[in-house]
Amino acid sequence: MADIMTPALGESVSEATVARWAKKPGEAVRKDEILVELETDKVSLEVAAPADGVLESISAEEGATVEPGAVLGHLKEGAVAVAPAVAPAPAAAGAAPKAAQPAPAAPVLAPSAQRIATEGGLDPAAIPGTGKDGRVTKADALAALEARAAAPPPAPVPAAPREAHAREERVRMTRLRQTIARRLKEAQQTAAMLTTFNEVDMSAIMALRNTYKDAFEKTHGVKMGFMGFFVRACIHALKAVPEVNAEIDGQDLIYKNHYDIGVAVGTDRGLVVPVVRDADALSLAGVEKAIGALGKKARDGALALDDLQGGTFTISNGGVYGSLMSTPILNAPQSGILGMHKIQERPVAVNGQVVIRPMMYLALSYDHRVVDGQGAVTFLVRVKEAIEDPQRLLLDI
Repeated sequence: MADIMTPALGESVSEATVARWAKKPGEAVRKDEILVELETDKVSLEVAAPADGVLESISAEEGATVEPGAVLGHLKEGAVAVAPAVAPAPAAAGAAPKAAQPAPAAPVLAPSAQRIATEGGLDPAAIPGTGKDGRVTKADALAALEARAAAPPPAPVPAAPREAHAREERVRMTRLRQTIARRLKEAQQTAAMLTTFNEVDMSAIMALRNTYKDAFEKTHGVKMGFMGFFVRACIHALKAVPEVNAEIDGQDLIYKNHYDIGVAVGTDRGLVVPVVRDADALSLAGVEKAIGALGKKARDGALALDDLQGGTFTISNGGVYGSLMSTPILNAPQSGILGMHKIQERPVAVNGQVVIRPMMYLALSYDHRVVDGQGAVTFLVRVKEAIEDPQRLLLDI
């Protein structure tokens, strides 16, 4: 008998929720086949069978909270599940017995892929599997969803009689959503949070991008976006105002001499903030590649715990959803977060003349216990100057 154990969950993660069992007691399993999916406040984890055998019992049911090292269930090694015997139907007189026809094998889905198929109304048998032994992975299920969305809509059918629906629906929050709610509330209650605003003229960046975007993509294999410029501008400002890159630890202030920039990404499971490590050592193309890779991992549910930990400053772009202005909430224990917003043409005064320029509102939320108002305003002005005159980033002035 082998115990199925809860694995180590990563730094600062003390518990997980049993999201879904892929097998039922009595079912045969193969070594390394996924048995159960766990959900932490950061990522989903899949626990595989330690050996061939039969799932003997389940100790932690779906929805249960478990700690690292806790027993999830028991596996009877080497055993084989025996199907119940079924008496054959009597053959008609004189009829020759028919050869048994093998039943088609049911597709094997990873728990995360099964959840996507169920929620998206997909037929598991119609999803091509690219995993080991034809196993359907989460990426396969997501690709099937995208393919269905791209297909032409079916012909309309006569509307069926309208059914009555409940006026309310109660759904338990996922562990990720619970953690988001708890951490945001803690940030509001713990930090002396304040937000300062400015606006930036995006003309120079947009002109630079229009001129070089094709050559940039051809050379580096990645598109030139706006986020890379803002990451570089924020690092420039953090070096000028180091307290925005600091955090409180008890009665001490810890000034970070490294620049690990969190970039908020919205997914179907909620907001996550993967971290671009040592972003100050990356070129503009390197920053864009890192952001693209992390964004894809976030959407595919493939982020590792290390991808989400240790950020020193965060950037959130509400502009992709159409937000014109907001007050972002700190990503504790960090002391600053920059909110980017929608680019909108507005009339502005330039050298005594009213002109139309593509403008963006910027918001810096900061912990006033660490950062004074002067430092916050200086930081935001440095970001504005770097975006409006990108040559400053090249010259480091």
